Amino acid sequence: MKKIDIIAGARPNFMKIGPIIHAIHSHNESNPNESIEYRLIHTGQHYDKKMSDDFFEQLNIPQPNINLGVGSGTAAFQTANIMMRYEEAIKEWKPQLCIVVGDVTSTMACAIVAKKEWIKVAHVEGGIRSGDEKMPEEINRMVTDSITDYFFTTSTIANENLQALGHSSDKIFYVGNTMIDSLLGNLNRLIEPALWNEKQLANKEYLVMTLHRPSNVDGMESLRSLLDIINQNVGNRRVVFPMHPRTQKMYDQLGMNFKNLIITGPLSYLEFIYLIKNSAGVITDSGGITEETTVLSIPCMTLRNSTERPETITVGTNELVGTNPENIVPFLQKLTSGNWKIGGIPDKWDGATAPRIVSIISNL
Repeated sequence: MKKIDIIAGARPNFMKIGPIIHAIHSHNESNPNESIEYRLIHTGQHYDKKMSDDFFEQLNIPQPNINLGVGSGTAAFQTANIMMRYEEAIKEWKPQLCIVVGDVTSTMACAIVAKKEWIKVAHVEGGIRSGDEKMPEEINRMVTDSITDYFFTTSTIANENLQALGHSSDKIFYVGNTMIDSLLGNLNRLIEPALWNEKQLANKEYLVMTLHRPSNVDGMESLRSLLDIINQNVGNRRVVFPMHPRTQKMYDQLGMNFKNLIITGPLSYLEFIYLIKNSAGVITDSGGITEETTVLSIPCMTLRNSTERPETITVGTNELVGTNPENIVPFLQKLTSGNWKIGGIPDKWDGATAPRIVSIISNL
């Protein structure tokens, strides 16, 4: 029997670990003599119900074995508390393998603790890079990958990044994207959000926007300018804007209303994907959403200067716009006029990534 810890701490993590847990259950049913025993550890990095708790029910994930309950705070505060609390959790039940996913603070913090306790680390979504070290996530990726034992990658570009850092090819497994496993596995379970009827939304007649990067939302004037330009250049389309808590905090200080923006709080996963799937396009600074729009063939514009998911641009429906609000206008014109490019789906983004991961883990 193998013993593993699976770490999740923030909203994107749950979409990535859900399929892995389901694949473990399937593996154990088919291979009772080679079962994998796991603990799901929620660090509590995200503590808003819509940003964490709802995922257990909606993605059919069992409740965590342990919730470290870290809560909000600076990156240093969260990192230190996650490390101390995970160290205690390891003493109770020492696993052979710690699986971390993505690039949040929890990913890096638990990887460090595991390595110091001589526990092997597997990084799901290893090797991706934006090249922008001002992004906290980029530092988390660099640190995590520097001490990881096994890499499960989403693209050949990620493989090349890891090999360039000196990691041997026998530790790198090109398996695909577990986020897409969650997406494809839940398309028949999507939930129409209440605002659909409240705001009289119609298929392909609105846009969806998400913003949370510091470069876009932490400055009051830059946020006002960004929202003003978007509001003025979407034609007769409205923009559904589920707000991240950090964005909401700054937006409230603006004291302004934008007639084409529909402001709402964080939505549950199944509600959010419902809106994405039926939209005319997406404006975002999130990496994960560009993956979902690519698979759903929804036009997407990323308000960043770089991306760790270049395949969503070279293959998919995503375009990199930059952070200068003035650059947005021609992209909005292209989107609202229906002249967006036609995208494809990257290799191995087929909904079968998690079984590939579990098969590899069972043979390690």
